[in-house]
Amino acid sequence: MALTFQLKDFDGPLDLLLFLINKEKLDIKDIFVSQITDQYISLVRSASDLDMDEATDFLVMAATLLEIKSRAMLPRPPKVDEGEEDPEAALIRQLEEYKRFRETADAMKQFEKAAGNLFTKLPEEYPLPPQETELVGLTLEGLTAAFLRIWQRKPAMEEEPAEVNRYAPRDIRRDEHNVQDCMEELRFMLRKGRMTFDEAFSLAPTREEVVTRFLALLELLKLGETHIEQEGIYGEIVLYPGRREDTPEENE
Repeated sequence: MALTFQLKDFDGPLDLLLFLINKEKLDIKDIFVSQITDQYISLVRSASDLDMDEATDFLVMAATLLEIKSRAMLPRPPKVDEGEEDPEAALIRQLEEYKRFRETADAMKQFEKAAGNLFTKLPEEYPLPPQETELVGLTLEGLTAAFLRIWQRKPAMEEEPAEVNRYAPRDIRRDEHNVQDCMEELRFMLRKGRMTFDEAFSLAPTREEVVTRFLALLELLKLGETHIEQEGIYGEIVLYPGRREDTPEENE
């Protein structure tokens, strides 16, 4: 049964050769001891859509196959240039490389086809993070100085007699402060409308209390539940509930 085909159905001469090899179920290296060469040349000659501009590569391959077949029928002359690759070996190498590319391309098409049956989850929309807190009416230096003033208070638990045995056993109290509890306490204290920065801390706070309450205060500032004002560089720092724009401006 004669084969009917169009050259445009193949992606070049290597594609046509590989088609014939697969049809005959041959190994690539056996093409020159089979009828593949004759089939290829016959098909190219009888192709109904043979266009000289588009079929140049097919004709070049046909000429290469004829050259290899002719050389196989004649005694092999001694090789002059050892660096020149044998046409037969070169064609086999090209076919093997092309076969690997075809197999890779077919595998990628299968992946693409399988991906078409998958439904991906759209990216979730996350709320934007809170805006950066501006210290309006308060400098960073002023806030730092106020924090250090509280930090330098003598904690009640650290009060000791003038003469004390530093190596004697002592009780270590566990500090129960945490940021969430301190935030609730500060919210309750701000219900009266205002309070000073010093009033946010106890008279003799522990180091842990100072750090925890200061973090709670910064969190309330970030959430917009309070704002801070200070008159002058070394003036008193006052905390107010809500954002700064929530409070009516004073008439000048």
